[in-house]
Amino acid sequence: MLNVPPSSFILTPYVAKIACEPGWKWQKREQPLQNYDLFYVWSGEGRLLLNDEPHEIGKGSCFLFRPGDHTSASHNPQKPLVLTYIHFNIEAETYDIPEAYRELRETVDFEYLLSRYVRVLLSETYAAEEEAKLLLKQMMIHLLRGDREEPSERRGSNHLYEVVHEAANYVRQHPSLAHRVEDLAARAGLSPRYFSAKFKELIGASVQSYIIRMRIERAQHLLGHAGMNVTEVAEALGYRDIFFFSRQFKQYTGKSPSEIR
Repeated sequence: MLNVPPSSFILTPYVAKIACEPGWKWQKREQPLQNYDLFYVWSGEGRLLLNDEPHEIGKGSCFLFRPGDHTSASHNPQKPLVLTYIHFNIEAETYDIPEAYRELRETVDFEYLLSRYVRVLLSETYAAEEEAKLLLKQMMIHLLRGDREEPSERRGSNHLYEVVHEAANYVRQHPSLAHRVEDLAARAGLSPRYFSAKFKELIGASVQSYIIRMRIERAQHLLGHAGMNVTEVAEALGYRDIFFFSRQFKQYTGKSPSEIR
């Protein structure tokens, strides 16, 4: 659905977050679904049939039903389902559609989007429909990203992935600081050796190479867009030796700083 602009989403009034009654069940109907239905389980236990394929469902269970699907479901009355459903259509040729089913392990970001969508659409506030369409597109991107994530992203735990990337983002945001592996590892709550290994695995570069690359990228920006000369840029980024800065800059870019300036 990456090809579909938000304006092509057609929203329907069939949307809610609901705590199902103990006797709740979703009967299979003779007519298949007429539109898309994003179906997410916040809590509880149940069983859902999608085109006669059974799925045991609980917190994090997420389906994207498609037009033509047949569905039915039931739940454990002792642990009733709390779920959100969003029906919508698309007024455009659609491809690259998220998978029909997945179990979300990290749910915070997706649940925020779901809650915001329901709240915005039901509030009827200014530009609610436009915002809801943007949120729906974000949710489709979120699902597609999860369906297509690289194996390297799956290797580490989600927590490990987050703390390493947070450290990398910190370096990117503060390229002029004298970053040490020990300090970054402490920031991530990991030993320096383990942090270094996981950083290279998840980021694709050693810690030191990444630090230098972020400085050089910032130097390119300052030289090209900030009106600063080579000496000023070197000093701003913590280089005490302008000649060392120039050599490192050329090593990473193939050009001298003066050529960029």
